[in-house]
Amino acid sequence: MHADLSRLTFRPQRRYSAVIAQQGRVQLDADINEQTAIQLHQARTLAADLIGRHGGPRDAAGFKVQYVGGKHDIDTLHIQGGRYYVDGILLDATRPAPGVPVPDEDAEEQETAAPPAYWTYWDQPDGFRDPEKPGDRLPSPAQTPFVVYLNVWERAVSAAEDPALREVALGAAMPDTAARVKVVWQVLPLSLAALDIEETDPSKEVVRAAFDKWAQKQAAPTARLAARSERPDHADEDPCLVRPDARYRGQENQLYRVEVHAGGEAKDATFKWSRENGSVVFPVDELDGTWVQLASLGHDDKLDLDVGDHVELVDTAYASRLEPLPLLRVEELDLPGRRVRLSAEPDRSVGRLPHLNPFLRRWDHHEGPRRKGRTSALKGGAVPLTEGEWLPLEDGVEVYFAKGAGYRTGDHWIVPARTATGSVEWPVDAARRPLLQGPSGIVRVYAPLALVKGEGGTVDLRLAFNPLASSIPAADEATLAAEEQARREEQLAEDPSGGRSQTTADAEAAAEGDE
Repeated sequence: MHADLSRLTFRPQRRYSAVIAQQGRVQLDADINEQTAIQLHQARTLAADLIGRHGGPRDAAGFKVQYVGGKHDIDTLHIQGGRYYVDGILLDATRPAPGVPVPDEDAEEQETAAPPAYWTYWDQPDGFRDPEKPGDRLPSPAQTPFVVYLNVWERAVSAAEDPALREVALGAAMPDTAARVKVVWQVLPLSLAALDIEETDPSKEVVRAAFDKWAQKQAAPTARLAARSERPDHADEDPCLVRPDARYRGQENQLYRVEVHAGGEAKDATFKWSRENGSVVFPVDELDGTWVQLASLGHDDKLDLDVGDHVELVDTAYASRLEPLPLLRVEELDLPGRRVRLSAEPDRSVGRLPHLNPFLRRWDHHEGPRRKGRTSALKGGAVPLTEGEWLPLEDGVEVYFAKGAGYRTGDHWIVPARTATGSVEWPVDAARRPLLQGPSGIVRVYAPLALVKGEGGTVDLRLAFNPLASSIPAADEATLAAEEQARREEQLAEDPSGGRSQTTADAEAAAEGDE
């Protein structure tokens, strides 16, 4: 998640069940965030164990899909409200009712039309499908049947994207406080060919089995990365700034984020990196060609913009679609006007709608010399990805991409760098060799919803579960007394002494005989 963090410490394999705060200690964001992660992991694991990979409550299952075509200008889907779980993650498709404004006393009372009780394929909250893009449209009737499925993942939202998160009482000069994590669900189409199904009328079981195989391939990332800190060649030029033997040469603690920008094979993939976990952002007030007017140019020299910085224009739609656009270079600063001039005009598909809260995100890589005379030319404003060799970032921090992997836009790794140790925090083996790790995110999960057969209807592929609770049988006093008497007789049959010692029992029996 793009947030101003010290580090991320949650590791399921450590089997921690709680974080315990101690008196008189410094409180860190990492401890609080780990407690949240532990509870979320426990809750979602329990839900997945009880429900299975996906399913909804039988009486309130959401995401029932209806195909609507022919009579409309463009084909669409109706997505009914309700709840559904995918890998333990709760999804809610209920469309919220709009607020009712106070009526105008001078105007005649007018009835407002009730909004639909469902989402459509085109207005689903995190889909941001564009009818002008052929790849976003539903398959044509000639291409039916096709599968409709859920794509589920999570992303971070800061006050730059959702201004309601900012407490205005703190003042505009103060930074924002906490960020949020948002569950993103998207209802998308998938051809039978992508599932390797050759039948024209497959059964539910065939589609579900084929979808499970496809989902496992999509959800399991193959990219792996390792990180280390190596004392750079120029370390002797600044011996007084940091420890002479430090491998990490930075003057401050940092949380480096290495994120895949353009995905695909290694020859096509690119990455970007930030020493602040990608948290340095600048809300956009207005776009005018290559000039961008910002709400602020930053709070200090560390968190501002400079000529030569590479930035990414982001809004809610762009963040949800995970389709990378070229990163742009800052060419000029207009400090009094809070404006920056970029190397090119931003793409017309992003940043033009104020209600999507556009902002610039700063990345910290630069084009320039890498090592021993070799240069690194950027591709689309990002760094070309090279496998099988150590790639320097800055101040001795290096990363290594394993060979033979595939890359997905948004997948990322987090590398804490610490001045106290002069090194980075990264798992190593017994010989102190850095271990290759899969991405920290993005975790994607999938679930099939329906098999669309065109105007002929849809076949529901969802699963449902019943509630566990049931009614308690009624019992009167006579029934309860009879049950208690039967229980006592059963105990006496098993133990005639009634729990007394054998000597006591024999004495009582003799006394009864004398009488």
